[in-house]
Amino acid sequence: MSNPSTPADPALPNAHQVVLFALATLAELRESDTESHLLRVHHYVRALCQRLKTRPAHAAVLTDEYVELLGLCVPIYDMGTVGVPDRILLKPGRLTADELAIMRTHTTLGYEAMVRAETTLKLHSPLLAMAKDVVLCHHEKWNGAGYPKGLSGALIPLSARIVAVADVYDALISAKVYKEGVPHEKAMQIIVSERGAHFDPDVVDAFVEAQAEFAAIAQRLADTDADMQQKIEYMANAIAEVAVL
Repeated sequence: MSNPSTPADPALPNAHQVVLFALATLAELRESDTESHLLRVHHYVRALCQRLKTRPAHAAVLTDEYVELLGLCVPIYDMGTVGVPDRILLKPGRLTADELAIMRTHTTLGYEAMVRAETTLKLHSPLLAMAKDVVLCHHEKWNGAGYPKGLSGALIPLSARIVAVADVYDALISAKVYKEGVPHEKAMQIIVSERGAHFDPDVVDAFVEAQAEFAAIAQRLADTDADMQQKIEYMANAIAEVAVL
């Protein structure tokens, strides 16, 4: 047993980040995504923050500490998908209304898991508070048509509004086993068309300013052939298991 007076290992925070990222990539693999997806979203989020912090309306919030915390939250924003059955998570076609309702529970599943962990361990921090916001609210929409709470406008945490744009952009450009990704220009058009509807207008404006950086990140951290093969094999195994059941 270690001596309580022994100084903390200076590498411990980094080790925690590695473990967190490793667990997050397992969750992403179930959704036919890769480690590269999480890295891309992380860099998109930082690019958006750098643009937004130049605006007076957001400068006071988007401190260096806030941006750092948000970057740490990125790997777990979709953690709740571990609670969604493969038959729904990996379904290549359109989901039924009942399946869609189950899929949408990933936001509350992730949030509730974090709340339980906080309560059990009696730990609270700004990082955990932001992480809960991102996990719960990244599918809310500026016009109130999102889920799980139907929040609108500035009632949606800024952290979740930023992640929403980064997440949707990457979903649009990324190839899945069952679909091709769209070109950067098309993804940009789709996001701009949702300005003030799905997305916070300020975040979309920041996206437009940073769109060249987004394209460069997407190209630099693109999924490899090995990544696609990993997706194919995981989906094939999952479908086989469902068929046996």
